[in-house]
Amino acid sequence: MSLRPIFYDTETTGIKSEKDRIIELAAYDPQRDKTFSKLMNPGMPIPAGATAVHHITDEMVAEEPTFKEIAAEFVEFCEGDSVLIAHNNDGFDVHFLRKEFSRSEMEMPEWKFFDTLKWSRRYRSDLPKHTLQFLREIYNIEANNAHRALDDVMVLYKVYMGLVDDLSLETILSLMAETKAVTRMPFGKHQGKSLDKVPSEYVKWLKENGALDKPENGELLLGFQKLGILVAG
Repeated sequence: MSLRPIFYDTETTGIKSEKDRIIELAAYDPQRDKTFSKLMNPGMPIPAGATAVHHITDEMVAEEPTFKEIAAEFVEFCEGDSVLIAHNNDGFDVHFLRKEFSRSEMEMPEWKFFDTLKWSRRYRSDLPKHTLQFLREIYNIEANNAHRALDDVMVLYKVYMGLVDDLSLETILSLMAETKAVTRMPFGKHQGKSLDKVPSEYVKWLKENGALDKPENGELLLGFQKLGILVAG
């Protein structure tokens, strides 16, 4: 049986999974043409800064279920040999999912995951940016209600189809399992620059602040190591 892609997105109270919570979870299963979309009560106030991004207020989630109350429904939606796909999955969404399952004293299924942001950085290194909305424009996808989970999921599905063309999901996962060095700075004030043009002081700052130790930045670390800017080990 072939792998089944499930495109998903989260909206949260902030950016730190250790203290912030998921307040919206959405997913799309293209094989069954079914969607999943739930607001949830995080059990904490939603900061104004977060509301300014996704426009979800305390009043909107006050009577909604908790993550624990909707978790089984989401697991059922993703049943089978599924691959959960999100943009910046490895740096954001999957950490929130794991933490919410842990808080709920539930075991998260052993899903496979795929990060379209990492794929874009690796195979569309010609692009100056790799945000979901920038990729939407590159692939001529109609505008949406950005930063609401289900809207972003549907854009993600269309962006994914442009990014991977006719490659199978099995091939995609195999390619991403191969460790390759990136050649251009994927984020920050030097985004888009060739790695050999990034100031050594900035590279040192990234290393000292732990940015290059994060799993999602492993290919960037390898790139600096291959250039001799950082020593392996």
